[in-house]
Amino acid sequence: MAWYRGHGRDLPWRHTKDPYRIWLSEIMLQQTQVNTVIPYYRRFLERFPDSRALAEAPLDAVLKAWENLGYYSRARALHEAAGCVCRMYGGRIPDDREGLMGLPGIGPYTAGAILSIAFAQPVPAVDGNVRRILCRIACIRQPPAQREAREIIGALAAALVPPEAPGAFNQALMDLGAAVCTPRRPVCGSCPVEAHCLARRAGIEADLPASAKTVRPPVRKMSVGVVSSAESALLMVKRPGKGLLGGLWRFPGGEAAPGESGWEALGRWMKAELGLAVSEADFVGEISHAYTHFRLKVGLFRWVWSPSHGSPAGGVEWRWVAWDALATLPVSKLERKILAAAFPGGASGAEGPPV
Repeated sequence: MAWYRGHGRDLPWRHTKDPYRIWLSEIMLQQTQVNTVIPYYRRFLERFPDSRALAEAPLDAVLKAWENLGYYSRARALHEAAGCVCRMYGGRIPDDREGLMGLPGIGPYTAGAILSIAFAQPVPAVDGNVRRILCRIACIRQPPAQREAREIIGALAAALVPPEAPGAFNQALMDLGAAVCTPRRPVCGSCPVEAHCLARRAGIEADLPASAKTVRPPVRKMSVGVVSSAESALLMVKRPGKGLLGGLWRFPGGEAAPGESGWEALGRWMKAELGLAVSEADFVGEISHAYTHFRLKVGLFRWVWSPSHGSPAGGVEWRWVAWDALATLPVSKLERKILAAAFPGGASGAEGPPV
Protein backbone atom coordinates (compact mmCIF):
# COMPACT_ATOMS: atom_id res chain seq x y z
CA MET A 1 0.00 0.00 0.00
CA ALA A 2 2.90 2.35 0.73
CA TRP A 3 4.32 1.57 -2.71
CA TYR A 4 0.92 2.26 -4.29
CA ARG A 5 0.64 5.66 -2.62
CA GLY A 6 3.89 6.67 -4.29
CA HIS A 7 3.64 4.82 -7.60
CA GLY A 8 -0.05 4.17 -8.38
CA ARG A 9 -1.35 5.28 -11.76
CA ASP A 10 -3.54 8.38 -11.90
CA LEU A 11 -6.52 7.07 -13.87
CA PRO A 12 -9.90 8.81 -14.37
CA TRP A 13 -11.95 5.99 -12.83
CA ARG A 14 -9.88 6.19 -9.65
CA HIS A 15 -11.37 9.58 -8.82
CA THR A 16 -14.85 8.16 -8.21
CA LYS A 17 -16.73 5.60 -6.16
CA ASP A 18 -19.64 5.61 -8.61
CA PRO A 19 -20.36 1.90 -9.26
CA TYR A 20 -21.51 2.62 -12.83
CA ARG A 21 -18.23 4.33 -13.74
CA ILE A 22 -16.14 1.64 -12.11
CA TRP A 23 -18.19 -1.05 -13.86
CA LEU A 24 -17.72 0.69 -17.22
CA SER A 25 -13.96 1.02 -16.73
CA GLU A 26 -13.58 -2.64 -15.80
CA ILE A 27 -15.55 -3.81 -18.85
CA MET A 28 -13.50 -1.58 -21.15
CA LEU A 29 -10.23 -2.75 -19.60
CA GLN A 30 -10.95 -6.38 -20.41
CA GLN A 31 -8.50 -7.35 -23.17
CA THR A 32 -7.63 -3.67 -23.81
CA GLN A 33 -4.69 -1.54 -22.67
CA VAL A 34 -5.23 1.33 -20.24
CA ASN A 35 -4.01 4.10 -22.57
CA THR A 36 -6.40 2.93 -25.28
CA VAL A 37 -9.34 2.83 -22.87
CA ILE A 38 -9.02 6.33 -21.33
CA PRO A 39 -10.38 8.41 -24.28
CA TYR A 40 -13.15 5.87 -24.94
CA TYR A 41 -14.12 5.92 -21.27
CA ARG A 42 -14.42 9.71 -21.22
CA ARG A 43 -16.40 9.93 -24.47
CA PHE A 44 -18.69 7.08 -23.45
CA LEU A 45 -19.56 8.78 -20.16
CA GLU A 46 -20.36 12.03 -21.96
CA ARG A 47 -22.83 10.13 -24.13
CA PHE A 48 -24.13 7.67 -21.52
CA PRO A 49 -23.54 9.15 -18.04
CA ASP A 50 -25.48 6.52 -16.08
CA SER A 51 -27.20 3.14 -16.34
CA ARG A 52 -30.54 4.63 -17.42
CA ALA A 53 -29.02 6.68 -20.24
CA LEU A 54 -27.20 3.60 -21.47
CA ALA A 55 -30.26 1.35 -21.22
CA GLU A 56 -32.45 3.80 -23.13
CA ALA A 57 -29.95 4.29 -25.97
CA PRO A 58 -30.27 2.30 -29.23
CA LEU A 59 -27.77 -0.54 -29.47
CA ASP A 60 -26.40 0.94 -32.72
CA ALA A 61 -25.47 4.13 -30.84
CA VAL A 62 -23.69 2.12 -28.14
CA LEU A 63 -21.78 0.07 -30.72
CA LYS A 64 -20.80 3.25 -32.55
CA ALA A 65 -19.41 4.73 -29.32
CA TRP A 66 -17.48 1.47 -28.83
CA GLU A 67 -16.19 1.36 -32.42
CA ASN A 68 -12.54 0.18 -32.77
CA LEU A 69 -12.29 -0.66 -29.06
CA GLY A 70 -12.79 -4.29 -30.09
CA TYR A 71 -14.47 -7.29 -28.46
CA TYR A 72 -17.91 -5.87 -29.21
CA SER A 73 -19.65 -8.55 -27.18
CA ARG A 74 -18.62 -6.44 -24.17
CA ALA A 75 -20.63 -3.48 -25.46
CA ARG A 76 -23.67 -5.63 -26.20
CA ALA A 77 -23.53 -7.22 -22.74
CA LEU A 78 -23.04 -3.82 -21.09
CA HIS A 79 -26.11 -2.45 -22.87
CA GLU A 80 -28.18 -5.50 -21.95
CA ALA A 81 -26.98 -5.37 -18.33
CA ALA A 82 -27.90 -1.68 -18.06
CA GLY A 83 -31.44 -2.63 -19.03
CA CYS A 84 -31.46 -5.31 -16.33
CA VAL A 85 -30.19 -2.82 -13.74
CA CYS A 86 -33.00 -0.41 -14.58
CA ARG A 87 -35.74 -3.05 -14.62
CA MET A 88 -34.61 -5.08 -11.60
CA TYR A 89 -32.81 -2.57 -9.38
CA GLY A 90 -34.31 0.82 -10.26
CA GLY A 91 -31.11 1.94 -11.96
CA ARG A 92 -28.83 1.19 -8.99
CA ILE A 93 -25.92 -1.21 -9.45
CA PRO A 94 -26.35 -4.16 -7.02
CA ASP A 95 -23.86 -4.33 -4.14
CA ASP A 96 -23.71 -8.11 -3.74
CA ARG A 97 -21.83 -10.76 -5.72
CA GLU A 98 -24.94 -12.74 -6.64
CA GLY A 99 -26.69 -9.67 -8.03
CA LEU A 100 -23.64 -8.49 -9.97
CA MET A 101 -22.84 -11.88 -11.46
CA GLY A 102 -26.45 -12.23 -12.55
CA LEU A 103 -25.86 -9.35 -14.98
CA PRO A 104 -24.63 -10.07 -18.53
CA GLY A 105 -20.87 -9.64 -18.98
CA ILE A 106 -19.92 -9.65 -15.28
CA GLY A 107 -17.78 -12.52 -14.02
CA PRO A 108 -15.86 -13.13 -10.78
CA TYR A 109 -13.09 -10.62 -11.47
CA THR A 110 -15.38 -7.74 -12.50
CA ALA A 111 -17.72 -8.43 -9.57
CA GLY A 112 -14.74 -8.41 -7.19
CA ALA A 113 -13.45 -5.15 -8.62
CA ILE A 114 -16.83 -3.40 -8.31
CA LEU A 115 -17.50 -4.72 -4.80
CA SER A 116 -14.06 -3.81 -3.47
CA ILE A 117 -13.59 -0.44 -5.22
CA ALA A 118 -17.13 0.95 -5.26
CA PHE A 119 -18.57 -0.69 -2.14
CA ALA A 120 -15.39 -1.21 -0.02
CA GLN A 121 -16.10 -4.90 0.48
CA PRO A 122 -13.00 -7.04 1.31
CA VAL A 123 -13.16 -9.38 -1.68
CA PRO A 124 -10.38 -10.16 -4.19
CA ALA A 125 -10.26 -9.06 -7.81
CA VAL A 126 -7.94 -11.44 -9.63
CA ASP A 127 -6.95 -10.23 -13.09
CA GLY A 128 -3.94 -11.27 -15.17
CA ASN A 129 -1.58 -8.98 -13.27
CA VAL A 130 -2.68 -10.36 -9.91
CA ARG A 131 -2.44 -13.97 -11.12
CA ARG A 132 1.13 -13.34 -12.27
CA ILE A 133 2.16 -11.77 -8.96
CA LEU A 134 0.65 -14.56 -6.88
CA CYS A 135 2.15 -17.27 -9.08
CA ARG A 136 5.55 -15.76 -8.38
CA ILE A 137 5.02 -14.94 -4.72
CA ALA A 138 3.86 -18.50 -3.96
CA CYS A 139 6.06 -20.13 -6.64
CA ILE A 140 3.09 -21.86 -8.30
CA ARG A 141 4.63 -23.94 -11.07
CA GLN A 142 1.45 -25.13 -12.80
CA PRO A 143 -0.14 -22.99 -15.55
CA PRO A 144 -2.59 -20.66 -13.77
CA ALA A 145 -5.51 -21.93 -15.89
CA GLN A 146 -5.20 -25.38 -14.35
CA ARG A 147 -7.72 -26.18 -11.64
CA GLU A 148 -5.22 -26.73 -8.80
CA ALA A 149 -3.39 -23.49 -9.59
CA ARG A 150 -6.69 -21.56 -9.83
CA GLU A 151 -7.75 -22.78 -6.40
CA ILE A 152 -4.42 -21.82 -4.79
CA ILE A 153 -4.46 -18.38 -6.42
CA GLY A 154 -8.07 -17.76 -5.40
CA ALA A 155 -7.45 -18.75 -1.78
CA LEU A 156 -4.28 -16.67 -1.55
CA ALA A 157 -5.95 -13.61 -3.10
CA ALA A 158 -8.89 -13.88 -0.68
CA ALA A 159 -6.57 -14.20 2.31
CA LEU A 160 -4.53 -11.14 1.36
CA VAL A 161 -7.33 -8.58 0.91
CA PRO A 162 -7.47 -6.33 4.00
CA PRO A 163 -10.76 -5.12 5.53
CA GLU A 164 -9.54 -1.51 5.29
CA ALA A 165 -9.34 -0.01 1.77
CA PRO A 166 -9.76 -3.32 -0.10
CA GLY A 167 -10.31 -1.50 -3.41
CA ALA A 168 -7.04 0.38 -3.11
CA PHE A 169 -5.25 -2.85 -2.21
CA ASN A 170 -6.62 -4.65 -5.27
CA GLN A 171 -5.67 -1.73 -7.49
CA ALA A 172 -2.20 -1.67 -5.90
CA LEU A 173 -1.69 -5.30 -6.92
CA MET A 174 -2.85 -4.51 -10.46
CA ASP A 175 -0.42 -1.61 -10.72
CA LEU A 176 2.42 -3.64 -9.25
CA GLY A 177 1.87 -6.21 -11.98
CA ALA A 178 1.67 -3.56 -14.69
CA ALA A 179 4.79 -1.62 -13.63
CA VAL A 180 7.10 -3.97 -11.70
CA CYS A 181 6.05 -7.63 -11.78
CA THR A 182 5.79 -7.54 -15.57
CA PRO A 183 5.35 -10.61 -17.80
CA ARG A 184 8.91 -10.40 -19.08
CA ARG A 185 11.94 -9.09 -17.21
CA PRO A 186 10.25 -8.23 -13.90
CA VAL A 187 11.96 -5.36 -12.11
CA CYS A 188 12.47 -7.28 -8.88
CA GLY A 189 14.88 -4.74 -7.39
CA SER A 190 12.04 -2.20 -7.31
CA CYS A 191 9.46 -4.58 -5.87
CA PRO A 192 8.20 -3.79 -2.34
CA VAL A 193 7.54 -7.48 -1.65
CA GLU A 194 10.70 -8.95 -3.21
CA ALA A 195 11.76 -10.48 0.13
CA HIS A 196 8.53 -12.52 0.25
CA CYS A 197 8.72 -13.86 -3.33
CA LEU A 198 9.45 -17.59 -3.41
CA ALA A 199 10.02 -17.57 -7.19
CA ARG A 200 12.62 -14.82 -6.79
CA ARG A 201 14.29 -16.82 -4.05
CA ALA A 202 14.43 -19.83 -6.38
CA GLY A 203 15.69 -17.70 -9.27
CA ILE A 204 12.78 -18.64 -11.57
CA GLU A 205 10.68 -15.46 -11.41
CA ALA A 206 11.02 -14.89 -15.17
CA ASP A 207 9.76 -18.43 -15.86
CA LEU A 208 6.46 -17.96 -14.02
CA PRO A 209 3.57 -18.07 -14.56
CA ALA A 210 4.08 -21.33 -16.42
CA SER A 211 2.77 -21.22 -19.97
CA ALA A 212 0.16 -23.57 -21.29
CA LYS A 213 0.95 -25.14 -24.65
CA THR A 214 0.15 -22.63 -27.38
CA VAL A 215 -1.64 -23.58 -30.58
CA ARG A 216 -1.08 -21.65 -33.77
CA PRO A 217 -4.35 -19.93 -34.75
CA PRO A 218 -5.99 -21.35 -37.87
CA VAL A 219 -6.33 -19.35 -41.09
CA ARG A 220 -9.78 -18.88 -42.59
CA LYS A 221 -10.44 -17.66 -46.12
CA MET A 222 -13.41 -15.54 -47.11
CA SER A 223 -14.68 -13.46 -50.01
CA VAL A 224 -16.28 -10.04 -49.69
CA GLY A 225 -18.14 -7.98 -52.26
CA VAL A 226 -17.86 -4.19 -52.13
CA VAL A 227 -21.03 -3.38 -54.06
CA SER A 228 -21.75 0.20 -55.08
CA SER A 229 -24.77 1.71 -56.79
CA ALA A 230 -24.85 4.25 -59.59
CA GLU A 231 -25.38 6.87 -56.85
CA SER A 232 -22.14 5.69 -55.17
CA ALA A 233 -23.92 4.22 -52.18
CA LEU A 234 -22.52 1.02 -50.69
CA LEU A 235 -24.48 -2.15 -49.98
CA MET A 236 -24.11 -3.07 -46.29
CA VAL A 237 -25.41 -6.05 -44.31
CA LYS A 238 -26.09 -6.12 -40.57
CA ARG A 239 -24.52 -8.91 -38.56
CA PRO A 240 -26.69 -10.98 -36.22
CA GLY A 241 -27.03 -9.60 -32.70
CA LYS A 242 -25.00 -12.44 -31.19
CA GLY A 243 -21.60 -13.83 -32.13
CA LEU A 244 -18.40 -12.22 -33.44
CA LEU A 245 -18.89 -8.46 -33.98
CA GLY A 246 -22.63 -8.94 -33.44
CA GLY A 247 -24.82 -5.98 -34.32
CA LEU A 248 -22.20 -4.22 -36.46
CA TRP A 249 -22.56 -3.60 -40.18
CA ARG A 250 -20.39 -5.34 -42.77
CA PHE A 251 -19.85 -5.82 -46.48
CA PRO A 252 -21.69 -8.83 -47.95
CA GLY A 253 -19.80 -12.10 -48.31
CA GLY A 254 -18.56 -14.93 -46.15
CA GLU A 255 -16.18 -17.79 -45.57
CA ALA A 256 -15.06 -19.94 -48.50
CA ALA A 257 -15.75 -23.67 -48.38
CA PRO A 258 -12.82 -26.12 -48.76
CA GLY A 259 -11.71 -26.23 -52.39
CA GLU A 260 -13.93 -23.27 -53.34
CA SER A 261 -12.38 -20.35 -55.22
CA GLY A 262 -12.84 -16.79 -54.04
CA TRP A 263 -15.10 -16.02 -57.01
CA GLU A 264 -17.26 -19.07 -56.31
CA ALA A 265 -17.55 -18.17 -52.63
CA LEU A 266 -18.59 -14.62 -53.49
CA GLY A 267 -21.29 -15.81 -55.87
CA ARG A 268 -22.63 -18.32 -53.34
CA TRP A 269 -22.84 -15.79 -50.50
CA MET A 270 -24.36 -13.01 -52.62
CA LYS A 271 -27.06 -15.41 -53.81
CA ALA A 272 -27.71 -16.90 -50.36
CA GLU A 273 -27.74 -13.63 -48.41
CA LEU A 274 -29.21 -11.15 -50.87
CA GLY A 275 -30.62 -13.14 -53.78
CA LEU A 276 -28.23 -11.41 -56.19
CA ALA A 277 -26.47 -13.20 -59.06
CA VAL A 278 -22.97 -11.81 -59.69
CA SER A 279 -22.11 -12.01 -63.38
CA GLU A 280 -18.84 -10.09 -63.16
CA ALA A 281 -16.77 -8.31 -60.55
CA ASP A 282 -13.28 -6.87 -60.34
CA PHE A 283 -10.84 -8.64 -58.03
CA VAL A 284 -9.21 -5.93 -55.88
CA GLY A 285 -6.78 -8.09 -53.94
CA GLU A 286 -6.41 -9.83 -50.62
CA ILE A 287 -6.06 -8.41 -47.12
CA SER A 288 -5.18 -10.08 -43.83
CA HIS A 289 -6.83 -9.53 -40.49
CA ALA A 290 -6.19 -11.20 -37.13
CA TYR A 291 -8.56 -12.04 -34.30
CA THR A 292 -7.65 -13.66 -31.00
CA HIS A 293 -8.32 -17.26 -32.07
CA PHE A 294 -7.91 -17.19 -35.85
CA ARG A 295 -6.60 -15.19 -38.80
CA LEU A 296 -8.51 -14.13 -41.91
CA LYS A 297 -7.42 -13.95 -45.53
CA VAL A 298 -10.07 -11.85 -47.26
CA GLY A 299 -10.44 -11.73 -51.04
CA LEU A 300 -12.01 -8.43 -52.14
CA PHE A 301 -14.22 -7.96 -55.19
CA ARG A 302 -15.75 -4.70 -56.46
CA TRP A 303 -19.04 -4.74 -58.27
CA VAL A 304 -21.23 -1.89 -59.55
CA TRP A 305 -24.90 -2.77 -59.12
CA SER A 306 -27.61 -1.72 -61.57
CA PRO A 307 -31.40 -2.26 -61.50
CA SER A 308 -30.98 -4.97 -64.15
CA HIS A 309 -29.35 -7.16 -61.49
CA GLY A 310 -32.57 -7.13 -59.46
CA SER A 311 -33.15 -5.70 -56.01
CA PRO A 312 -31.38 -7.19 -52.98
CA ALA A 313 -33.59 -9.52 -51.00
CA GLY A 314 -33.19 -12.33 -48.54
CA GLY A 315 -33.15 -13.14 -44.88
CA VAL A 316 -30.53 -10.59 -43.79
CA GLU A 317 -30.99 -6.94 -42.87
CA TRP A 318 -29.36 -4.74 -45.52
CA ARG A 319 -29.29 -1.15 -46.67
CA TRP A 320 -27.68 1.16 -49.21
CA VAL A 321 -25.42 3.58 -47.35
CA ALA A 322 -24.37 6.91 -48.83
CA TRP A 323 -20.72 7.91 -48.50
CA ASP A 324 -21.45 10.72 -46.05
CA ALA A 325 -23.51 8.35 -43.85
CA LEU A 326 -20.77 5.74 -43.46
CA ALA A 327 -19.21 7.61 -40.57
CA THR A 328 -22.39 7.17 -38.51
CA LEU A 329 -22.63 3.42 -39.05
CA PRO A 330 -21.06 1.10 -36.45
CA VAL A 331 -18.52 -1.05 -38.29
CA SER A 332 -15.42 -3.03 -37.32
CA LYS A 333 -11.76 -2.41 -38.14
CA LEU A 334 -12.03 -5.10 -40.80
CA GLU A 335 -14.66 -3.09 -42.69
CA ARG A 336 -12.50 0.04 -42.50
CA LYS A 337 -9.58 -1.99 -43.84
CA ILE A 338 -11.74 -3.36 -46.67
CA LEU A 339 -12.96 0.12 -47.55
CA ALA A 340 -9.42 1.51 -47.68
CA ALA A 341 -8.28 -1.35 -49.93
CA ALA A 342 -11.27 -1.12 -52.27
CA PHE A 343 -11.12 2.68 -52.59
CA PRO A 344 -7.48 3.69 -51.99
CA GLY A 345 -8.12 7.19 -53.32
CA GLY A 346 -10.77 7.90 -50.69
CA ALA A 347 -13.00 10.91 -51.26
CA SER A 348 -10.23 12.80 -53.04
CA GLY A 349 -10.08 10.06 -55.66
CA ALA A 350 -13.78 10.46 -56.47
CA GLU A 351 -14.05 6.70 -56.12
CA GLY A 352 -14.97 6.45 -52.52
CA PRO A 353 -15.46 8.02 -49.14
CA PRO A 354 -12.95 9.23 -46.57
CA VAL A 355 -11.79 6.33 -44.39
